[in-house]
Amino acid sequence: MRSSMRKERNPSSKCIGRVLAGESVDPERSALMARVRDKNSKPETIVRRLVHALGYRFRLHRRNLPGTPDLVLSGLHSVIFVHGCFWHRHKGCSRTTTPKTRAAYWKDKFTANVERDALKERQLRALGWNVLIVWECETFDPNPLAARLAAFLSGRHFP
Repeated sequence: MRSSMRKERNPSSKCIGRVLAGESVDPERSALMARVRDKNSKPETIVRRLVHALGYRFRLHRRNLPGTPDLVLSGLHSVIFVHGCFWHRHKGCSRTTTPKTRAAYWKDKFTANVERDALKERQLRALGWNVLIVWECETFDPNPLAARLAAFLSGRHFP
């Protein structure tokens, strides 16, 4: 019965291109961007495994908290966000590139992302939560990341 409730997609209604901010978007680019995950990304799963290996248990993506943190450790009143360097503009990181096409659109988008991140972090701290931001590039070397996570979760907080 459940499968009959699904809405079937009409194969003849293929998207041949999108229009965004008055400009046509290449269908290949649109398909590429549609594959970008907001949950369960590889960096996020690496952080989950490390936190779990440290002996901590957590909840994922609690929507009742500002910013929907990636990991929530309620007992420690701590949250962890795993940010992609590109989307969240990790300062000084080689992955923080800016597309050459539609530069004004990307500038506005990235500015809004950074402002929203800062707002959500302030809101969480105002509610008494400890907040840790883990950058995608930090997940490439798990040993220092594990040490940073252990320090954060044990209460030895640092910026």
